[in-house]
Amino acid sequence: MSTKVRNIIVGGLICLLLSSCGVTGKQISIGGKNFTEQYLLSEMTAFLLKEEGYNVKQMNNLGSTVVRTALENQQVDLMWEYTGTALITYLGEEPIKDPNKAFDRVKEVDGKNGIIWMNQSDVNNTYALAMNREDAEELSIISISDLADYVREHPGDLTIASDAEFANRPDGLPGVEDTYGFEFGINQVKLMDIGLTQRALEDGQVDVSVAYETDATIKAYDLVVLKDDQQFFPPYRAAVAINEKTYEQYPELKEITAKIGEKLNSDIMRELNYRVDIEGNPVSIVAYDWLVENGLVED
Repeated sequence: MSTKVRNIIVGGLICLLLSSCGVTGKQISIGGKNFTEQYLLSEMTAFLLKEEGYNVKQMNNLGSTVVRTALENQQVDLMWEYTGTALITYLGEEPIKDPNKAFDRVKEVDGKNGIIWMNQSDVNNTYALAMNREDAEELSIISISDLADYVREHPGDLTIASDAEFANRPDGLPGVEDTYGFEFGINQVKLMDIGLTQRALEDGQVDVSVAYETDATIKAYDLVVLKDDQQFFPPYRAAVAINEKTYEQYPELKEITAKIGEKLNSDIMRELNYRVDIEGNPVSIVAYDWLVENGLVED
């Protein structure tokens, strides 16, 4: 760990404990949800803003609805949010398959709520179906269409690990089956916690697993993400959502946070999640090292 990053982390802890730091100058609060990817995005943004002279308060480990409410109530100035989550869950809109059209729609609708969206990244934390690489290669399955063909030709042969929500929601497994024209039998769907599905795949308990595109376990277990060739799963692109009032006060935030958004994609995010979740590295160190590697802060 470099002296600089150690000083930043220790200084932040002292500020937190004493509640006496950063009371003047440019003030920004960053919201974050309660999973690794969000911790990383929040930490990257905090480091970058501190480099630009902002006094930063991080409000992480929040539930999705809680942090959204905090953003709406201006208790949080900005956060990295997902277009699909906003469009479908918060705004009650229909899913839009094209990521740029989805982003434009979120900007349009959420703008009426006083929330500005900017700097959409190529990080897509959407649902996916995964298989062990060896099995996928042996069965020549590289897409969900290939999977559908195999299931139709060999009914009852393959099993899938899924949580109860994905197994029953229309934009989950039932929708995938309707779109691609196949169906797993009731005995072929193995229900379990979402955090166990890839482990079950790795252990050979099932043949297919529900996943998220940026899951660290995809890299850890050398899984293959099946191509969603009919684009069933809506995009969940990470982008910056910011209060209109904050943006008007600090319009330079768009340019600053763009430095992060334009360099990230799902593969990179999966690798960073892997460094934290599988290798056990601290979020702060992984976030800082990535910023240094990409020339966004100086070591």
